[in-house]
Amino acid sequence: MLLALDVGNTHTVIGVFADASEKAEPSETPVRRLPGELPDLRYHWRIATVADRTADEHALLLVDYLRLVGVDIRADELPKRLSGIAISSSVPSATSALREMAQRWFPIPTVIIEPGIRTGMPILYDNPKEVGADRIANAVGAIDLFETPLIVVDLGTATTFDVISAAGEYLGGAITPGIEISTDALFGAAAALRRVELVEPRHVIGKSTVESIQSGVIYGYAALVDGLCRRIKDELGEATVIATGGLATVIRPLSREIDHHEPWLTLHGLRLVFERNVERSGARQ
Repeated sequence: MLLALDVGNTHTVIGVFADASEKAEPSETPVRRLPGELPDLRYHWRIATVADRTADEHALLLVDYLRLVGVDIRADELPKRLSGIAISSSVPSATSALREMAQRWFPIPTVIIEPGIRTGMPILYDNPKEVGADRIANAVGAIDLFETPLIVVDLGTATTFDVISAAGEYLGGAITPGIEISTDALFGAAAALRRVELVEPRHVIGKSTVESIQSGVIYGYAALVDGLCRRIKDELGEATVIATGGLATVIRPLSREIDHHEPWLTLHGLRLVFERNVERSGARQ
């Protein structure tokens, strides 16, 4: 099994993929499949990111989550049960702690997306080192699943737009404040407004303060996604739009530009990057 971790500023997503030898076997416990879920993704969890979590705490947390689904492993059994670890992280302190965790507790091949890692994808950014690890994983995963050209919209702490050419090149994109960052700023600066649940309101024209905020945030972000995608298409040409990230389930039904929703796109890209590095080098990265 391959362990994949995507560490964002707000949430960390953990996934366990079946190895090639395991794909035909039943999983150890029943798994509920979600729409758009990858068939080889056996288990997945979304947890809060804690930037100051130590290497030992990360190791204990991962082992405990594996135990939840019946994968009970000791340190000396890890090489037999796990084939490797793939990591993308937007939080430098977490990246450092996870690197230390892998070196101390997980004696298996480990790939962290960072400069020097093979992605199999040309990155045509002015400075390729500036591209976030999660954006690279999203693009690699999207190229594998869909025909290019592509626009990947990741609705997380930030809302990012990543653009892939017809030739499979990473061209760049756009970054905007995420939904939760924007609402936090609104509620922090406007004393008379209170936090609301991020759900679609009954009407675009809100009949209460709660509905008005919901309309502005939910329909406003759907319009932002659609508007930026159309502007990108004006430069790129027609493209398939893929949505991912924790808030994609909220925006996707209201968007006119999003074609597909892939909730585990980043994890899929992580698996591909891991395979492209470990199969070629066979060594820890």
